[in-house]
Amino acid sequence: MSCVLDITKKCGCVKKSGIEFPKTFDSKEEALKEAKELTEEFNETFCHKHEFEVEDEGDKVVIKVIDAL
Repeated sequence: MSCVLDITKKCGCVKKSGIEFPKTFDSKEEALKEAKELTEEFNETFCHKHEFEVEDEGDKVVIKVIDAL
């Protein structure tokens, strides 16, 4: 069963990265793996105005964008 990976907000850094959302994967496992890799990359290399975390919403996987404190 396919699974969609999306992001809650396309901040400037996400837009500049050129990564397109939503993405479709053949399985939830693939979507979760990609989401975890992307959030790690985003949290390490982007400007730190936001934090990124993965949320499993059942039929889709979402990268949540959270304003940094």
